[in-house]
Amino acid sequence: MHLFLLTNNIMQKTHNVTAGEIIQDWLLYDADNVVLGRLASAIAHRLRGKHKPSFSPHLDNGDFVVVINAEKVRVTGNKESDKLYHRHSGYPGGLRSQSVQDVRAKHPERILTSAVRGMLPKGPLGRQMLSKLKVYAGNQHPHSAQQPKQQAFEQKNAN
Repeated sequence: MHLFLLTNNIMQKTHNVTAGEIIQDWLLYDADNVVLGRLASAIAHRLRGKHKPSFSPHLDNGDFVVVINAEKVRVTGNKESDKLYHRHSGYPGGLRSQSVQDVRAKHPERILTSAVRGMLPKGPLGRQMLSKLKVYAGNQHPHSAQQPKQQAFEQKNAN
């Protein structure tokens, strides 16, 4: 009798999203006077697709993100002079370090890209997600044909 009751119950099936069902939007963020970590966290959230009800950790279902005014992003405290970015050539003595000031002077978009990269998954999926991030130092970008939606970024005052 119990077996009959279990087979007649209609159960809801979990829907697994496939790559063909994913809809990706284009979003525009303005980094002017926004704290670096807070902006990077919001961007990584959008790139992964965690804001969508169809989020799957093994799929790239996030949105494309365009960031303008990356040169005006704000870092708190003494990070402008104390925080260092390291890279190594692979040879003995090949460690090179630059402060945020030096990186901002030459390649301001790398500050934000580096912060977002650290918040994404490591491996091929994370690299694919990072390729959907487009960062520009000034307020012009070549993605106007995609009609990116302006995203308002509310930040709390650190008074």
